[in-house]
This record gives sequence, structure tokens and C-alpha cells, in this order.
Amino acid sequence: MYRILVVDDEDNIRLLYERELTKEGYAVELASSGDEALQMFEKNPPHLVVLDIKMPGLDGVNVLSRMMSIDNKMPIVLNTAYASYQDNFTTWAADAYVVKSSDLGELKTRIKAILRERYSETKQGK
Repeated sequence: MYRILVVDDEDNIRLLYERELTKEGYAVELASSGDEALQMFEKNPPHLVVLDIKMPGLDGVNVLSRMMSIDNKMPIVLNTAYASYQDNFTTWAADAYVVKSSDLGELKTRIKAILRERYSETKQGK
């Protein structure tokens, strides 16, 4: 079973994503801040990270940079309400950039495709 780390400072978003991604068959771990996410990431790396950008304290762009310096092959999906961050060069390191929506279809589709592509040869996480 693939483990997904969801990082978002909004409680309702974390809980919604946990419920929806669990229904898809993933084990979901939640972090409410960039610092908490980095601690979890270093202790027990997930198969994929869903990362909000705009958070108080350590923002998602900095978390992305730090995660990539630890494991540059980690699949990371940036998930934000702000399309303007797509122009930020640092965000290009992410595997996908999904603008938040009440319809999680695009997010789920991107996660599934990234996991299939990344782990199909090694069969990890299954």
C-alpha cells in the first residue's frame, strides 16, 4: 500500500484529503506545517507528498527544496489555491502542480499516474 503524506495548514483540507485518498486505497499521513512535514519525511519517507504552498512559518516552496535535498527522487505534488506559483522556478522541481478545487478528480488522477510511473518497475509499496 502506498503511503501519502498530505501537508496543509487547513484542518478541513487535510481531513477531506485523508478521507478521499483512503477511499482510493492509500495510507495517508497528515502534517499541519512545513516543520512537522519535514520531521515526518525524514523519520519515515512516504511514497508521495501532497504539499500546500502557502502556509504560515515554513512555506511549501521551502519544504519542497528541503525535501528534494534529502531525496531528489521523491514524488511531490504541489497543491495550492494560487496558480501564480507555477511561474516560480523552484516549483518546477515538483512532479505536478494542481490548483485546489472542490473536485479532487485531477489531484487523484495525478497521484495515481505519478505512483504508477514511479514505482511500476520496482513494485515498491504494493
